[in-house]
Order: sequence, then C-alpha cells, then structure tokens
Amino acid sequence: MKHSSYDASCGVCKQNAGDVPVDGGVIFENALWLVRHAPPPHPLAGWTMLHTQRHVQGPARFNEREARSFGPTLHHLAAAVEKLAGAARVYVVAFGESFPHMHAHLIPRYSDRPDTAAWGAADLYRAVAAKKAPAADPAKVSSYIAAMKAHLVENPPPA
Repeated sequence: MKHSSYDASCGVCKQNAGDVPVDGGVIFENALWLVRHAPPPHPLAGWTMLHTQRHVQGPARFNEREARSFGPTLHHLAAAVEKLAGAARVYVVAFGESFPHMHAHLIPRYSDRPDTAAWGAADLYRAVAAKKAPAADPAKVSSYIAAMKAHLVENPPPA
C-alpha cells in the first residue's frame, strides 16, 4: 500500500508500497501496519518485522491512532510468533537507523539455540549476513510465513 506519507528515499516505504520486492511477500497489512518476515539471508525462521504504514520514525512520533494500536498489535504478533515459531519467548527491537521509518524486529528466542539469547541474536544476524554462519532453512522460513499468514487471516491483530 502506498501511504500518503510515502517517501521515495525510504527503503521501508518502498517495501510497503510494493516498489521493492519483499522475499516471502506481505504476511499481513491493515491501514496502520504491515507485517513481513525479515529479508534474506534469514538468520532465523520466524524473525518477523512490523512496519508502520505511515512514514514515521518511531513511537514517540506516532499519532494517537498508531499509539493506541501499537501495544495491542505488538502483543498479538509476539504471541503469534512465539506459538508458530515454537519460541520460548520473543524479543522486540527497533533502532530505526537503516531507515528513519518505524520497523520493529520480533525475534524468536529458541531454548535449544543459545546463539539466539539476548544480543546473541544480533550477533547471529551479522554472522549470517557476513556468511560466517548458515542461514535458516528456506523451507522452514516459507512454512512459517504460510502459517503466520493463515493465522492472521483467522486471528487478525486488533484494529
């Protein structure tokens, strides 16, 4: 969806508008939010992204509607990631440095993967990007994406 606040210099705006292909496609979107899997190389199956539709830097600059929706949407998605990825818990990180457009990472923490604990998840992300660690199995990523799409069709986040 191309939002009225679209910024042609913003990579997240381009992804949201469909101007740049997104591996795995859009998992879910509504007027406020877009959900997709993290781009390849995938550090973990289930590493999920939550974008604002509106070009806005972060929660401090949300309008009232975004602010009211953010907590319930994040709660809903984190629970879905935990369930569908089989994670012990879900970390949420949002820096907004690569693009000044709110995009939160929902990162599954697997109890049998010590490399996914705390900042180890960030180290894993960098290692996979540098080809120093193997990427997640593409079949597992595709399976997760399909399961999350189906789940959110049946159980969409609160509006």
